[in-house]
Amino acid sequence: MPRRITTLWKFLTYDIWRITEDEVTRTTFSIYTIIKTIYLCINRFTKDRLINKASALTYSTLLAIVPILAILFAIARGFGFNNLMESQIRMGLGMHNDTTEVILQFVDSYLSQTKSGVFIGIGLIMLLWTVLNLIGNIETTFNRIWQVKKARSMYRKITDYFSMFLLMPILIVVSSGLSIFMSTALKNMEDFVLLAPILKFLIRLIPFALTWLMFTGLYIFMPNTKVKFKQAFISGVLVGTAYQAFQMLYISGQVWVSRYNAIYGSFAALPLFLLWLQTSWTICLFGAELTYAGQNIRNFSFDKDTQNISRRYRDFVAILIMSLIAKQFDKNDKAYTAEEISEICQSPIRLTQQTLYELQEINLIHEVVSDEKSEDIGYQPSMDTSKLSVATVLERLDTHGSEDFKIDKEDAFNEQWKALLLTREESFKKAGTMLLKDLVI
Repeated sequence: MPRRITTLWKFLTYDIWRITEDEVTRTTFSIYTIIKTIYLCINRFTKDRLINKASALTYSTLLAIVPILAILFAIARGFGFNNLMESQIRMGLGMHNDTTEVILQFVDSYLSQTKSGVFIGIGLIMLLWTVLNLIGNIETTFNRIWQVKKARSMYRKITDYFSMFLLMPILIVVSSGLSIFMSTALKNMEDFVLLAPILKFLIRLIPFALTWLMFTGLYIFMPNTKVKFKQAFISGVLVGTAYQAFQMLYISGQVWVSRYNAIYGSFAALPLFLLWLQTSWTICLFGAELTYAGQNIRNFSFDKDTQNISRRYRDFVAILIMSLIAKQFDKNDKAYTAEEISEICQSPIRLTQQTLYELQEINLIHEVVSDEKSEDIGYQPSMDTSKLSVATVLERLDTHGSEDFKIDKEDAFNEQWKALLLTREESFKKAGTMLLKDLVI
């Protein structure tokens, strides 16, 4: 039994990542892809310590929830549908419980202070800061999951975030109107044996569908990178369903909470609300990780081998990629993209991207738009291909990076340093006459 478990674990962590699409049937490869996506999602969820990040977002949400709701209620009152907004908030937080009532009282106080003119200057700045701080923390967390280093500019943050706040009340009204319309239609069709059950099912499906769309939009909009709709929607459906199930459990558990209230009194509302926020953010971040894993699963093929690649084989991949780029440029054809290079070489996409990045760092290639319609990024040589030899690539790779250490290579260890340089010079002399564009592929 332990041997089987060890074999299975080795398959999940190593062997399955080395299987390519042409080695198995399409169905088998699809099943393997699902297994790899789930494993990668759980593994990265644990390593990224997203439960701790969910706790941080819980604190930010607690700090910002009243200002955010105050903004939404202010917009809703401007359009004349604040009652619909309040009913939706009550439904989302569990109808008539202490937490909901306390939050709504805070919101009313917030808005009344605004009307009386007390809420000006520093108060307005604090309101905007808490809102931007929360959404900024959400974006930062999503960017870390997606390994995006550059966040939105402050201008884009303000315009994008407040556009979202303007749209939210409208979407809530549309969803409420849709529910009312479906309920009215159901009353008129109760005599229809076939249509009535279908309409009942559709009405019950509306909260799920809205939650699916909400998470899908969040996964597409929040990271500062391009997210495919398919992966975001799959994650949105799975996570939205889990979130709705948790909501039902939380709301139905209000009866059990009466015993909890007997111990903690009115203070019981706060820890329960924090538990709801923490669990909701954990579910949300798991979905973000699932979206990333689904979209980037190809990048983790041969992952362990890519991390432990030898110096010789890395140089070989660099020469291979450079020869492809040089030949394509010499034929005056469209520049290869990273995906095309990976497919031709049968090299892992992650290794291909790492090599392309390093070749850009040593100024041997540069990015170009290979197709104006699709805006795909291609790669072309940065120097004359008639002078671009194998020795040029190896020499630049060899000297790329820092050599500014205090090892005495001029005196105490001069013999060792000379031996290394002599070996390199002999290798470069042999490769100096071999042009990359002339290598047979």
